[in-house]
Amino acid sequence: MKAAIIAAGLGERLRAGGLTQPKPLVPIAGTPLIDYAMGAIAAAGLQDVACIVNEQSRGIEEHCRRRWPEIRFEFVRRTTPSSMESLFTLRPRLAGGRFVLLTVDAIFAPPVLRDFLATAAAHADAHGVLAVSDFVDDEKPLWARLAADGRVTALGDDAHASGLVTAGFYVFDAAIFAELEAARSQRFTALRQFLGHLLARDYRLYGARVPKTVDVDRPEDIASAEAFVRSGFAA
Repeated sequence: MKAAIIAAGLGERLRAGGLTQPKPLVPIAGTPLIDYAMGAIAAAGLQDVACIVNEQSRGIEEHCRRRWPEIRFEFVRRTTPSSMESLFTLRPRLAGGRFVLLTVDAIFAPPVLRDFLATAAAHADAHGVLAVSDFVDDEKPLWARLAADGRVTALGDDAHASGLVTAGFYVFDAAIFAELEAARSQRFTALRQFLGHLLARDYRLYGARVPKTVDVDRPEDIASAEAFVRSGFAA
């Protein structure tokens, strides 16, 4: 299985707080943000990574190749308007089966991804498996409601009562790219809208519960993330 990392955001909210590094290189407890995703990928035994970074960022590719020499990287440098378009940009490198997608701003314990992939593998009929958590610390969480068998039955406001939110990493089958043009024609501006479109089109989406995940989007998230890391990723 190949891993994909979306690291093309401009990190505008972090820059507003005075940070000058590209978002993937912002240090969290002394470790660049992207290394938390890479540590999870390595712990899961994956060796092929496609990563998209924006055209303004510098140093990310060099850092990753130096820090993770055992990983086979494919980097795409492109500034995109949304996480959805970042995913679509990586499409040529993800064809032919399942892949795991991570957003660069999600921090979780390294073994979590390995366990998530094992759960996702049990859903052989899935077009997508979404990591979901009951830890909510995001100003705009994407709520997810699950049936007893784990099938996603609602996303967004309709799922608020579930208490579950997406955690920032996913397994997808490349079959989802059949909806690329339909998504663009509807002018979606975010990955969450594409997920809602897949659900509405009866693609089989499942949720897999994972432990606490912390997103780093705002300057104040850094302190929370560092406390989480220094606690040993305690829930």
